[in-house]
Amino acid sequence: MIEIDGSYLEGGGQILRTALALSAITKKPCRVFNIRKNRPNPGLANQHLLGIKALSQLCSGRLEGDELGSQDIKFYPGQDYGGQTSVKILTAASITLILQTLIPPALFSPKAAEISFDGGATDTFFSPTINYFKYVFLKVLEKMGAKIEINIIKRGCYPEGGAKMEVKIFPSQLKKINLTARGDLKKILALSGASEVLKNKNIAERQLAGVREILGKLKLPLEEKVEYYQAQNPGSQICLIAEFGNTVIGTDNLGKLGKRAEDIGKEAALALLKEQKSGACLDKNLADQILPYLALVKGKSQITVSEITKHCQTNIWVIEKFINGKFLIEENKVSWKA
Repeated sequence: MIEIDGSYLEGGGQILRTALALSAITKKPCRVFNIRKNRPNPGLANQHLLGIKALSQLCSGRLEGDELGSQDIKFYPGQDYGGQTSVKILTAASITLILQTLIPPALFSPKAAEISFDGGATDTFFSPTINYFKYVFLKVLEKMGAKIEINIIKRGCYPEGGAKMEVKIFPSQLKKINLTARGDLKKILALSGASEVLKNKNIAERQLAGVREILGKLKLPLEEKVEYYQAQNPGSQICLIAEFGNTVIGTDNLGKLGKRAEDIGKEAALALLKEQKSGACLDKNLADQILPYLALVKGKSQITVSEITKHCQTNIWVIEKFINGKFLIEENKVSWKA
């Protein structure tokens, strides 16, 4: 059994998500202890518990210690992968973070996995928004050969959630990737959305006005889209996607009570400019998310990233415990050699 100290480096839920996903793929049982030990509320929170239970259902696995607040769990992966899995969420738990646990093993299953979410949040704090997931993360994963379809039936945001979504993950033959040169900038897509109750305040349009205030001066090719949707409570989000010849990078931001919508857009635009100036092929948030997939492909893959974060370093540490191979970091380039 592989033992993982959940308090290592970044010490968050990502350790749990990566460890159990790789455990399911490699068929190596694992124990994760000291789960979120140094966080204000240590142990398994609701979204972590839902994610690992859904994974166990997806691969007919077995869990021990799977209770709210638990700091020590054991996972024994099963042999039967794919099929239908339903995840019911009564809180605003992040759907995109739960998917980080479910997607890797589903890609290696013999049959397609169909996952339905009833409740939870498509857009919430401390996690990728669903637009970032769809237009940045999935676009890079598709370059590696992955095929994933998502159907957003209803959005959900903090604090009530209430989303409805369907995801279909097809068995895929992943291939190595070399993302070290961006290519030319094609366009920047700005997706600004808010719940229907905020339409009379023009929240989505005002977020875009903040983006234009920053990016408009640079005369960058900007395409804007506004969306209002039904949600259980007021909320807004914006996602900026820079499409290059060989890659995509992105940033996102969420509306906050008492904060001007224009400032939400400005923050996202300034963050995107910082990513763009780095010259890297992957933004700092995507870097750690894509690492497990690099390690699951034979041969040498390499990427350039805008920043080697603690999340990135932590994921490298976890991955190397399950898969034979080594990550090499040279300045802002990360390479994997199996």
